[in-house]
Amino acid sequence: MGGVIGEILPLALGVAISPIPIIAAILMLLSPNAKTTSVGFLVGWIAGVVIAVVAFTLLSALLPEDDSDASKPIQGTIKLILGVLLILLAAKQWRARPRDEVAPELPKWMSAIDTLTPVKGLGLGVLLSALNPKNLIMAAGAGIAIGGGDLGTGQTVVVIVVFTAIAASTVAVPVIAYLAAAERMAEPLEALRGWLVRENTVVMAVLLLVIGVVMIGKGLGSF
Repeated sequence: MGGVIGEILPLALGVAISPIPIIAAILMLLSPNAKTTSVGFLVGWIAGVVIAVVAFTLLSALLPEDDSDASKPIQGTIKLILGVLLILLAAKQWRARPRDEVAPELPKWMSAIDTLTPVKGLGLGVLLSALNPKNLIMAAGAGIAIGGGDLGTGQTVVVIVVFTAIAASTVAVPVIAYLAAAERMAEPLEALRGWLVRENTVVMAVLLLVIGVVMIGKGLGSF
C-alpha cells in the first residue's frame, strides 16, 4: 500500500494545486453568503474528486492483467499517454500566461459567485473537480495506480481517502480557516486571491510539466 500511496501523492498534489477553484472558494468566502456557499462548494469539490478517482479505479479493473512478475506494458502505455497529455496542457497554460503586466482574464462565471446558493456552490464544486480535464488525467493516473496495486478493499479505501484528503486540502484549508476566524482571514484571503490571479497559469504550467515528466518516467519504467 505504501508504494501505491507514494505513486498517487504527486497526482493528488496536481489536483490540489488548482488556482481557479481556490480563487473561486476565496471569492465565495468574501461574498455575502460566505459560510453556506463555501461549505457547499467544498462538499461538491470533495464529492467530485471521490467520484473521479473511484470511477477510474473501477475502470482499471477492466484492463487485461499484466504478469505481476514481468513488465506491465498496458499500464505503462496508459501512463505514457497521460504524461504526454499533461505536458501538452502545460504548454497550453504557458502560452496563456499574461504578458506585459496585462491583468489575467478570469472565467466569466466568477462574476456571478456573489449570487450563488449553497446548492449551486455544491454543483460548481463537483463540475470543477470531476469534469476538469487536468483533474481527470490526474484521477486516471491515480485510478490506474490503485487498481494495479493488488490492494484489498480496505487498503483501496484508505488510499482513496488519502488521495482525496490531499486533493481537497487547498480548498478545505481556506474554508475551514474562515469558518474558525472570519474577521482575521479576510485580508490574507484577499492577498492570496490576488497572487493566484496573477500567477495561476505559470503555477499550473510548471506543475503539469513536472508531473507529466514523472508520469512518462513511470510509464517507461513499466516496460
